[in-house]
Amino acid sequence: MWRTLSLGLIVIASSAVAQVPGKSEVQAVTLANGMRVIVWPDHDIPNVALYNWVRVGSRNEVPGITGLAHFFEHMMFNGTSTRAPGEFDRTLEAHGARNNAYTSADVTVYQDWFPSGALETIFELEADRLHNLSFDPDVIESERGVVYSERRLSVDDSQFGRLLELVQATAYVAHPYGIPTIGWPSDIESWTLDDLKSFYKTYYAPNNCTLILVGNLDPDRTIALAKKYFEAIPSQAPPAPIRTKEPPQQGERRVSLVADAQTPLLQFAYHGMAGSDPRLPALELLARILTDGDASRLHRALVEDGKVAISVNSHVEAGFDPGLVWFLLALPAGTDPHVAEGVFDAELERLARDGVTQTELDRARNQALADFWRTLTTIDGKAQMLGTYEVLRGGYERLFEAPAAYERVTREDVQTLARELLRRTNRTVGVLGPSSHKLVAEEG
Repeated sequence: MWRTLSLGLIVIASSAVAQVPGKSEVQAVTLANGMRVIVWPDHDIPNVALYNWVRVGSRNEVPGITGLAHFFEHMMFNGTSTRAPGEFDRTLEAHGARNNAYTSADVTVYQDWFPSGALETIFELEADRLHNLSFDPDVIESERGVVYSERRLSVDDSQFGRLLELVQATAYVAHPYGIPTIGWPSDIESWTLDDLKSFYKTYYAPNNCTLILVGNLDPDRTIALAKKYFEAIPSQAPPAPIRTKEPPQQGERRVSLVADAQTPLLQFAYHGMAGSDPRLPALELLARILTDGDASRLHRALVEDGKVAISVNSHVEAGFDPGLVWFLLALPAGTDPHVAEGVFDAELERLARDGVTQTELDRARNQALADFWRTLTTIDGKAQMLGTYEVLRGGYERLFEAPAAYERVTREDVQTLARELLRRTNRTVGVLGPSSHKLVAEEG
């Protein structure tokens, strides 16, 4: 249910744009050691969502140490100089809390959900593992095996994962976004203790972290406790900036994986934009027009009318640097991927040539806004969104302007982006299927 009462939506009659409430309640400070702390009180339930955004991902890796950002997502739960492995989880559970974490190309994010009365305990635990992580050799080797097993499951034994990794690596010739977040197999096998300690010291520093808290909190008390537990942790020299910029792609690249797959796969990756780009809302609406729901263009052309695909989905990457815009097709057994590709290309060419209708744009905008407001109905969704906008999209203030940003998108904006980005010369195409459909990797 859409909790309009708890959100306290305010509609401005002149524009009919719903305003995100609560901006004046958010308090943000930077501690003396450089850690950013942002608190958004929400007293609907007596719980808190905490997200620690560490600005490190596979974007910060180089050959030889790929996969380390993801590896530390595991290691951060495995004991400190003051706590044994497993004690972190046991303490959380004893206080009615739970936790998780994830790693992307840009960030590693640690999540805690807990009753508000456990705030000081959670701060103590989080500060401890940020400053005192243990590097026990037995634990390292155990987690190395866990990560390698995860790679086998998600990539090596997955037709979809294998093709996605190959397309990603081919789409980039310079930028480290071409590195898989899970890491390359030989690197997972060969990380050294020195690699790990250097990586931890560089990236797990308070000045490289943004702490987001949403829930039943008093901001002044929360910030005082953050200073008590985190401010004594010394800052480190800022990580080296990523200077490499991906050069413009000059021609289509194609890769193939030969496999007797029951479901052939077709993947398209176009170079897109960074998360802070003001055109991102228009790109998100363009992707929805093409793939969101049964009424979307590509679903109707490929799945419903054409019967040349089982499914078609899209994903827009929006990190620190320009990412990829993905279109992912699963095809019926025995299908020639060239047929589906022809239908796909025809639809994109039609959109670039003729644009979109106002009905299509309104539908995509309504979908985006519905998802946006639905996310903000929970403290977890608020914490995720607040961190996303603060770290990746130019500042948390933009979260409160998001509905207006979607409303400003015009049909011309969508058509312009389609012409600029969804060009054959700006994409990498991956095909997975029987040898009869094998394609030679090429550019130009």
